[in-house]
Amino acid sequence: MSSYVLALDLGGTNSEIGLVDRQGHIFNRMSLSTADYRTVDTYIDAFYKSAVHLTEPYGGLRSVKAIGAGVPNGNIYTGNIEHAMNLPWHEQIPFAELVAGRFQIPCKITNDANAAALGEMEFGAARGMKNFIELTLGTGLGSGIVINGQVVYGHDGLAGELGHVCANAASNARRCNCGKRGCLETYVSATGVVRTAKEILTKTNKPSLLRTIDHLTSYDVYSAAEQGDEVAKEIWLYTGRLLGRKIADFVSFSSPEAVVLFGGLTNAGKWLLEPTEESLNKNLLPIWRRKIKVTVSGLDGADAAILGAAALAWQI
Repeated sequence: MSSYVLALDLGGTNSEIGLVDRQGHIFNRMSLSTADYRTVDTYIDAFYKSAVHLTEPYGGLRSVKAIGAGVPNGNIYTGNIEHAMNLPWHEQIPFAELVAGRFQIPCKITNDANAAALGEMEFGAARGMKNFIELTLGTGLGSGIVINGQVVYGHDGLAGELGHVCANAASNARRCNCGKRGCLETYVSATGVVRTAKEILTKTNKPSLLRTIDHLTSYDVYSAAEQGDEVAKEIWLYTGRLLGRKIADFVSFSSPEAVVLFGGLTNAGKWLLEPTEESLNKNLLPIWRRKIKVTVSGLDGADAAILGAAALAWQI
């Protein structure tokens, strides 16, 4: 009987591979440089060789039941990567089919935020929940929506792009990498916080520790807030209020039990969470007010992507 699944977190620069059992224990793991492989065939060959080495102490590939992968623009219905611009291969790629053919093991893929939601439901803060939204707050803003215990994929497998809902309809709103203006992720993300910081620093003469930093990061804004910097506090207040208002919109269509926040931006702790919760409850209809929990992921940041892909594999 197969005891493990292989989990792949495919990133634009690096990939993480893990061997995971049904309880979410990661028995072995390794990294692979995605950027080193200019074709998907050479990448999959390297993935295969890595997997052989990874599984050797645990019975080899014959001990692997299935392969799950969280990938950019991954379509769970077709198994295709749909023109992911941050990968070396930009075309439409039948990734699940290619992997299954090389390994002779079933493979299933989805986008990375949906994989995070699956991992959260299986192994993290959303265990036991049937209705929740996972927001991944990193360089951008991704989302996985779970209703009645099922991830929402939509008719084409691409549902759940909450990072690209409109947060600012002004004609001069921030330009997003998707080509639109005013997308939520241009305000609520690590890059969005830096953009807010630069805007506020330009508009005010208030003294701030942030003025002395050449290459500003969201961590710098957090660190300054911890030291009592009033401008940094204003930046987090603006970010949290906007996030809370948009979460209130999300609640209106799915009535989740909780919204789980995952990713580097959550390291801001109270500076992000407190204004988010206050704004959420201010903007909710009375029927939901004070009922929706906002919580931080229960998954370790280094393991979350692997556990999400593993949860997907165990569905096969």
